Amino acid sequence: MSAETVARWQFGITTVYHFLFVPITLGLSYLVAILQTLWVRTGNQNYLRLTKFYGKLFLINFAMGVVTGIVQEFQFGMNWSEYSRFVGDIFGAPLALEALVAFFLESTFLGLWIFGWDRLPQKIHLLTIWFVSFGTTLSALFILAANSFMQNPVGFQFNPETNRAELTDFLAVLTNHVFLATFPHQMAAAFLVSASFLAAVAGWHLHRLNKTLPKQVDLNDVEGMQQLADHDHQIAPYRFTAKFGAILLIIAGMGVMLTGDFQSKAMYESQPMKMSSAEGAYEDTGDFSLLTIGNLEATEPIFEIHVPGLLSFLAKGDFTSEVPGINRLESEYQQEYTPMLRERYGDEIADHFSQNGYNPNIVVAYWTFRIMITLGMIAMAIGAWMLWILRGDRLPTGKLWVWLMVALPLAPLFGNSFGWIFTEMGRQPWVVFGLMPTMSGVSPGVTAGQMLFSLIGFTLVYGILAVIEVKLLLHYIKLGMPDYVEEPKVIEDDDAPMTFAY
Repeated sequence: MSAETVARWQFGITTVYHFLFVPITLGLSYLVAILQTLWVRTGNQNYLRLTKFYGKLFLINFAMGVVTGIVQEFQFGMNWSEYSRFVGDIFGAPLALEALVAFFLESTFLGLWIFGWDRLPQKIHLLTIWFVSFGTTLSALFILAANSFMQNPVGFQFNPETNRAELTDFLAVLTNHVFLATFPHQMAAAFLVSASFLAAVAGWHLHRLNKTLPKQVDLNDVEGMQQLADHDHQIAPYRFTAKFGAILLIIAGMGVMLTGDFQSKAMYESQPMKMSSAEGAYEDTGDFSLLTIGNLEATEPIFEIHVPGLLSFLAKGDFTSEVPGINRLESEYQQEYTPMLRERYGDEIADHFSQNGYNPNIVVAYWTFRIMITLGMIAMAIGAWMLWILRGDRLPTGKLWVWLMVALPLAPLFGNSFGWIFTEMGRQPWVVFGLMPTMSGVSPGVTAGQMLFSLIGFTLVYGILAVIEVKLLLHYIKLGMPDYVEEPKVIEDDDAPMTFAY
């Protein structure tokens, strides 16, 4: 394998692994803040129990996200130094703001939230978790702004003397039309994942409690009546959370579809080849592919099922226009980009693209796009089914419910991952679309063997972290909510030791 291939595998593995924690953190921080707000506003003990319970799960996920995210920045210098040299002036600005503003904001206020239950006034303490949520959103904003530059480079000028792209307008980077479409789409997707997680955990506990619920209790049986009251004490908050999560995930799913429509139009405007590759459309068409099977070389279709006009709507907002196909775009890209590559990167790079073309892996682009959509729709369907099952005072029964509660958070979580695989793989063969090919961004002094060594090391470490993460989450999920949480009382003694709330 070439150094480029190993570097791409390493960045892909570490990024997808890290991104498993990101959408849960983004959405769950807000959901925990909402639960704590409900407790502060109502004084209802159940909301405090839910805040403590889901807050602990949030902290586990947040910690693992921080640990796995640190590796990402190092790779830009270790494996992709040419990329960093070429666009570091632009790409580094939002990443620096993410670290200096967003990460410090969320980590500082998270510390205040963890240790401040008995140190801060109730409403001030509530503000800290809202600031944590705001910090996670800022973090996503800056990172997505940097990534959107890679998809649609704006706000720069190319300096031929230094052979670098130099920042000229940071506001243009933050108002990139790809970013303006991607940011709300990712936030909606994050709420879809976190709401699914919220509902699934509560749904699993409802099934567990229903199995031990006394079926018939004599009104004169004091012990039985007490047992029934204890069950009601446990069931009520889980029922609320399951329904709240199910409703929110359906709303978030609708938001994902709406913002996805905006993003598809932004994608077509900036990267029409990605749109055509996502549809497996080799020739000009306005039809959306429900199923396309190509030949072994993935150069032409041999079987197709289409929805007339839908692709035209996704790309242009009407049902009659034709979207250029892969073959036509390939010819246009050859004329537009090959001379530039020959001038900036030499004959070897230009000849490589003349022979191999400018299209991404069609099979990967086509199927990741559909898997992403399918998994999101599955989550919405399970959410609607949950609301039907839990209508009135009903409780879930049967093994099907348990399995669906396991699948519920995983479906949108993996859907997010497949969406990002599509986004990054669909941009290929460019690391910065239209400016720098991926093969030119690799560090020139690092060998494939060195990268392979670090790839194996990261994979092993991440595997261990995965086991730790899953065991911790399952352990505390099974423990469930505490039966009672003592109301936090502010300690006036400044010399008293700080207490860890979890």
